[in-house]
Amino acid sequence: MEQSTVIFGIRSIIEAIESGSSLNKVYLQKGLRGDLYFELDKLLKKNKISTSVVPTEKLDRLSKHNNHQGAVAKISPISFYELENLLEETLEKKELPLFLLLDQVSDVRNFGAIIRTAECTGVDGIIIQKSGSAPVNAETIKTSAGAAFKIPICKVDHIKDAVFQMQAHNIKLISATEKTEESLYNIDLKQPLAIVMGSEHKGVTNSIQKLSDYKAKLPLLGTIDSLNVSVACGVFLYETVRQRNS
Repeated sequence: MEQSTVIFGIRSIIEAIESGSSLNKVYLQKGLRGDLYFELDKLLKKNKISTSVVPTEKLDRLSKHNNHQGAVAKISPISFYELENLLEETLEKKELPLFLLLDQVSDVRNFGAIIRTAECTGVDGIIIQKSGSAPVNAETIKTSAGAAFKIPICKVDHIKDAVFQMQAHNIKLISATEKTEESLYNIDLKQPLAIVMGSEHKGVTNSIQKLSDYKAKLPLLGTIDSLNVSVACGVFLYETVRQRNS
């Protein structure tokens, strides 16, 4: 599997950000100073790009050079879609669109598995948050069995932004959560829909749950109180498929 493109040098990374390239992560050497670094730092914060301070030795390994100027970045191997454009294009073609919002799912294997299932169930697009979400990297793509190249993925500053845009287009939001008495199997999924899946540790955040039109849980008949997020997502998606094809 081809790895994410690596670029190095402060100026190169600044130019990549300004040109609209999607950076998975930027690795920085501790103690960087100077006008050019502060320009980079400002752009990283403005665009909510994930960063990590690492030893020089790691920068040498990542860049395979020692003239990286203390900064190395990985560019995502896919292009991301603009959410509003995706919504408009999808709604022109389909009466019952299906979207998937991931509220800071951070494990790349879970993310890849979700992408694969989403592609298999006809999801029209996946929306993730710029910060706190798993990157679309080589491992994600491998776990998705290449589905990451076949399904639109959008990045937004905040999941709330996506929620408001969805609701403006009369798309109903359903959050997967154990903090409800409503079963997924009692909800009508034959309507324009966006399913929200939460992070591995915290689930869907309370603020997103409050904005959702529905909250739903899956029956758990054993002693363990939760499912893996990618497994739960698969159940939600295939119940939607079942209802829409019955």
